[in-house]
Amino acid sequence: MTAIIIFSAVVLIALYVAVIFVPSMFFYKRGYTAEMLAGKQIVAHRGGAKLAPENSLLAIEKGIQSGADMIEIDIHQSRDGELIVCHDPTLDRTTTGKGKIADLTLDEIRRFSIVDQNGNATNERIATLKQVLDLVENYRAKGKNVTLLIEIKHASGQYPGIEKRLVCELRQRGALEWCTAQSFADSVLFTLHELCPDLRLEKLMICPLPGLPFIVDGFSISRFSFEKYGFVNSFNCMWQGVNREFVEQAHAHGKEVKLWTFDDMNAAVVDADGFITDRPDIWHSARLRFGD
Repeated sequence: MTAIIIFSAVVLIALYVAVIFVPSMFFYKRGYTAEMLAGKQIVAHRGGAKLAPENSLLAIEKGIQSGADMIEIDIHQSRDGELIVCHDPTLDRTTTGKGKIADLTLDEIRRFSIVDQNGNATNERIATLKQVLDLVENYRAKGKNVTLLIEIKHASGQYPGIEKRLVCELRQRGALEWCTAQSFADSVLFTLHELCPDLRLEKLMICPLPGLPFIVDGFSISRFSFEKYGFVNSFNCMWQGVNREFVEQAHAHGKEVKLWTFDDMNAAVVDADGFITDRPDIWHSARLRFGD
C-alpha cells in the first residue's frame, strides 16, 4: 500500500510539473520574429555573458555596444562592505581565485583575474558597482540611452546592509532614474521599497504554480498575489515556466513580464515586455531588421 501511495504521489507531481513546463516547451509557437521585438526591451544578461567574460567591465561595454536597452548585473558584498559585481557567492567558478566574497576584502578579490568560458585567465578583474555605474554613466553622457538592472544576491542575511548601501550609492549619483533592482528574495525587495519607494523594483522568479497562489522563486516557494507585489514593476520569469495566462494577468494589473535567459530567439512565443539574453547582439540585430 505504501509503495502505491508513493508511486501515485510521484505520478501526480510529474503531471503537475508537466502542466507548468510542457505548454511553453512543446505547444507554444517557437521563434520570435523581428516584428515581435518592436517596443520590447532587450536586456544583456550578466553584461552580455556570451560576448565576453560574464559580469566583467568588458562584457558590460560589449553589451552596451551591442544595442541592449538594459544591462543586467549581479552584486554581492565583500567583507569590507564593497558592492562586488559577480554572479556566484564565491570566486571559484569565474576567477583564478577561490573563496567566498563575503569573507574577502576588495583588495583580496582584485588580486585574481576573471576567467573566460574555457577557464583561461583574462586581463579582466572583478568590478565594483561603482565602476559599472561609472561606465554606464559615461555611455549615457554620450547619448546612449542604456539603463542598468542590478540583481542583489542575498541568502539569509548573508550581506547585512547591502540594500542600504545600494540605495545610498544610487542616490548620491542621481542614478535612481536609470537603475532598477531585482531579486528572488522578497525580504530584499520589501527592504528596498521601504528605504527608497522611488527605486524601480522587479521580482525574479522561476515560474508561477498553476491553480495555486504560489510561485517558485529561486530555491523556495512563496505565496503570490499581485496585491502583495503592488510596488513591483515587472515579474522576471524563466522562459520555460511562464504561460500566456500569467502574462495576460500581469498586464491586466499594470505589470510587465520579462523572460530569461536566452541565447538565440528560438523560444516559446509569449507577449513579454523584455528578453534577458546572453546574446543581446542577436536580438538587437533582429530588431533593426524591422526598423525599430
